[in-house]
Amino acid sequence: MKATIITIGDELLIGQVINTNQAYIAEQLNNAGIIIGRMITVGDIEYEILSAIESAEENSDVVVITGGLGPTHDDITKKTLCKFFNATLVVNEEALQNVKDIVENRNVRWNEMMFEQSLVPNNALVLQNNCGTAPGLQFERNGKYFFAMPGVPREMKEMIRRFVFPFLQQKNPTQIVIHKTLQTIGIAEAHLAERIGNVIELFNEHPKTTLAFLPSIFVVKLRISVVDTTSEKAKEQIQRVENNIREKIGDSIFGIENERLEDVVKTILLQQRKTIAIAESCTGGRICEKLTNVPGSSECFERGIVAYSNTSKIQLLGVDKQLIETFGAVSKEVAEAMAKGVRETSNTSIGISTTGIAGPTGGSTEKPVGLVWIGYSDSEETFATQYFLGKGRNEVKERASLAALELLRKKLLNISLKK
Repeated sequence: MKATIITIGDELLIGQVINTNQAYIAEQLNNAGIIIGRMITVGDIEYEILSAIESAEENSDVVVITGGLGPTHDDITKKTLCKFFNATLVVNEEALQNVKDIVENRNVRWNEMMFEQSLVPNNALVLQNNCGTAPGLQFERNGKYFFAMPGVPREMKEMIRRFVFPFLQQKNPTQIVIHKTLQTIGIAEAHLAERIGNVIELFNEHPKTTLAFLPSIFVVKLRISVVDTTSEKAKEQIQRVENNIREKIGDSIFGIENERLEDVVKTILLQQRKTIAIAESCTGGRICEKLTNVPGSSECFERGIVAYSNTSKIQLLGVDKQLIETFGAVSKEVAEAMAKGVRETSNTSIGISTTGIAGPTGGSTEKPVGLVWIGYSDSEETFATQYFLGKGRNEVKERASLAALELLRKKLLNISLKK
C-alpha cells in the first residue's frame, strides 16, 4: 500500500510552526508496511485542500490528513471534507459528551464554538479524541482509506496509536518495511559511492531493496531499506546488504541508527580502560561538550582546557613560546605540543588538541580559513594531522570536533588514519 500525508495550516507554510507531524506519521505508516509516496503541506484554503486530497486519492491507497479540525473560522478541513465526500454535518453524541466533559473538568464557560466540535460528516467513521475536543474522521471510498486528525501533535499521536496504526496493520498484513542506517564519517558522499560500487550487486537481486545516501556535516548516513513479506526475510536481506557494505567501507562506519560518535568513543575508552584530556583552541570547548553530554563519561574523560590565546597555550599546556613564534599557533608543531601538554598535565592515557582558523577572518594564502590541525599524544607517540574543513565558523568548529573524535576512534581501534 502507498500513502500520501497532507498537513494543513498557514502556520506551517510560513515557518511559524515546525511540521513535526509529517515525520511522526511517516514513521508510523512505515512501521505498518505502508510506502510513503508524497507529503503535501497546504494552507487553510478550500481549493488547495481539495486539490491535495484529489491528487492523493488518485495516487495513493491511504491518505492521512492533519490540521484544521478546530472550532474557529480558519479551521475549514471538516467542511472541505464534507464537500469532497458529498456529506452533511450531523451531531455525534459521543463527541458532544466528550466536549461537555472537558469543558466541565476545566471549568470553562460553554459557547457555541464548542458545540461545533461535535459536528461530523454523516458518512464518516468517528475517531473519538481522548486528549482534546476535535474528533478524528475516517472515510473509505473505492477501496481507499482516508484519515483526518487534529493538528495538535499529542492528539494526533493518540489517534494514530489507537485507530490508524492497528487498522492499517490489519489491512496490509503481507508487506513489511524495514530500515537500517549505517553512519560513516570523514569521507565524502561521492567517495563512499565510488568505494561501494554498483549498488545493484549489493542487493543479491532482491527486487525491493534500496540504499539511500544522507549527507550532513562530516557524516554521511547510509540507509538500507527492504520491503518483503515477513520480518524475518527482510532482516536477512538487510544483514546481507550490510555485510557487503562493511566489506567495502567498514573502516569508515562508526555506528548504526542514531548512535553518536561521542557515545562510540566513550564505550571504546571504557573497554580499553583508557582516559583522555582535551586541549581546544579553535573548537572552543565543543569536543568537551560532546563528551560530557554522554552519561558516564566521567569514567574516562579527565579534563578539558580551552587554550584560545597564545598566552594560555604557554601557561596552561606548557607550549614552548618559541614554537608559536616560529611556526604560528595554527601549526603541526603547536598542535602536537598542546596534545602532549594536556596529556602530561592531566596524567591521562591520551591527549587530543585542536588549533585552526575558523573564520570568517584570520586566514591567509598559506593558512586559509578552514585549516585545522588536530593533535594526538599517548605514551608511545605524538603527532598532528592537517584538515581543510571549508568555510563557515560554526561548520568548521563542528567538523573539527567530529574529526578529532574520529581520529581518536581510529587510533583506539588501530584503523589507518589515511583520509
